[in-house]
Amino acid sequence: MNFDLSEEQKLLADQTRSLLAEHAPYDRLRSLVDAQAEWDEVTWGALCEMGLPGARIPEAYGGLGLTDLDLGVISEALGRANAAVPFFSSIVCAADALVMAGTEAQKMNWLPGLASGDQIATFASAEGKAGWRPAQPGVRFEHGRITGTKFPVADAGIAGLAVVQCVAEGQEALALVDMGQPEIERTRLQSFDQLRPHYKIEFRAARAELMPQGGETRISALLDRAAVQASFEAVGAAEACVMMGRDYTMGRQMFGRPLASYQAIKHKLADILMATELARSNAYFAGWAATEAPGQLAVAAAAARLTSLDALAAAARENLQVHGGIGYTFEANCHFYYRRERTLALTLGPKDYWAGRLVDTVRTQNNEAA
Repeated sequence: MNFDLSEEQKLLADQTRSLLAEHAPYDRLRSLVDAQAEWDEVTWGALCEMGLPGARIPEAYGGLGLTDLDLGVISEALGRANAAVPFFSSIVCAADALVMAGTEAQKMNWLPGLASGDQIATFASAEGKAGWRPAQPGVRFEHGRITGTKFPVADAGIAGLAVVQCVAEGQEALALVDMGQPEIERTRLQSFDQLRPHYKIEFRAARAELMPQGGETRISALLDRAAVQASFEAVGAAEACVMMGRDYTMGRQMFGRPLASYQAIKHKLADILMATELARSNAYFAGWAATEAPGQLAVAAAAARLTSLDALAAAARENLQVHGGIGYTFEANCHFYYRRERTLALTLGPKDYWAGRLVDTVRTQNNEAA
């Protein structure tokens, strides 16, 4: 069995990393924070020139038709660079929802623009304290109109389309909402992660269109697939923390010798490297399962989600620790990953949700097997 990426996937990873290294260096990220920018349009444009927004969108709609594992390679590179682009919101969540649950007309109307990157979309599920996937969504779809409030919603300030989780005729559903309507109000929220803005969206009987296959089962599968890509992003960020900590401690002198030569520092770096590699293995398997073994996806996605969050949490914190006081300054780069770790920890729901989903799925599968 081959547990490595294919040569094509390695080439895709190298090209994506090179592009991000050129267009999204840390100084560029700092300038975006200073300007309170919504996103990095330059980097997004470069990604679009490579066709990356269309990676998993079928060729019939202007995409490349790649696999979930191929998409994971891109997500990992974006996490490593901490890029300020709406890839997760627009492509991983919204575009995939259209592919999975939209009608042919809906796909033809929206997917080509998403694949080219000319159109930006977002996925609106969370409802404040009710959580990421509320048991009874407060947003209602009735008679072609949608009413209610969603927050926090990532990248909603630049989105022309929102895929909204709602209730229609008493059932969980997904609706498409054109964001250019006067019946929609967007309010930017204070966000700890300044490179991924979040919004509160109020729908006041705005026009909407149901996605006919967006029921509970399809939404669960959609969130599983999104969790796989969030895991890849977390793995990329954790790897960046490992490398950043290694490079700093090898160059920092303490009592006449490199800081990295001290055993306590070696142990810290070794621990977060091991956690990152474990999370990477789980993410690779989940990416494979999403395409090749959908029956295993629920367990694989939850395992990847949990281990990647643990890896990034440890890596982001230990990277700060080994840098010492300088690591807590804006001029250092550690804070980018600490902020992104906090964002990813809540995106798609907290660890408790995924731990419960893992246990429930395994229990159900065992009962069925018995």
